[in-house]
Amino acid sequence: MDFKEKVLQVIAEVCEDDVVKEEHDLDIFEAGLIDSFATVELLVQFEEQLAINVPITEFDRETWNTPNAIVDRLNELR
Repeated sequence: MDFKEKVLQVIAEVCEDDVVKEEHDLDIFEAGLIDSFATVELLVQFEEQLAINVPITEFDRETWNTPNAIVDRLNELR
């Protein structure tokens, strides 16, 4: 499994919806797939499953709103 697939899997697990694996430009906040509690869980899972620490202060909904944007940002941080 490549990096993008791993990230998409984590997002799908936290959102509890595999749609994020197919619609990479879906705004997960507008679609109601993630809220503030799930955002924290997402960051925890990135650290646990991918060994990438994303401080909550770095997380901006407008920058991290789609699966593609999340993959790109995590690529920069790893």
